[in-house]
Amino acid sequence: MMGSRTIHDIPCTVEIEQTPDSLQANVSLEGHEPGPGDKVIVHGAPTHIGFGERGVFHCRATLIHAGPLARQATRLLSYLELTELYEIGFSAGSAS
Repeated sequence: MMGSRTIHDIPCTVEIEQTPDSLQANVSLEGHEPGPGDKVIVHGAPTHIGFGERGVFHCRATLIHAGPLARQATRLLSYLELTELYEIGFSAGSAS
């Protein structure tokens, strides 16, 4: 079917860090790679970590693969948004 989506329930690793040098969260899915238009829902990961802490958590995620039409639409929209970055204006100014 043209609009069908595939759904996977998979294990994942979530790394969260909140230190003076870094504020980040990364999710690694085991055995699957999300593509354009795909959605990832992480279940059971903490939403907060104390300042100065770093944690690695093993939990589950739901990966919802986009259908062919949604995947193509996402590619097109991302291309159009990227081309907006090319619209850079320069104005004459004086160097003091």
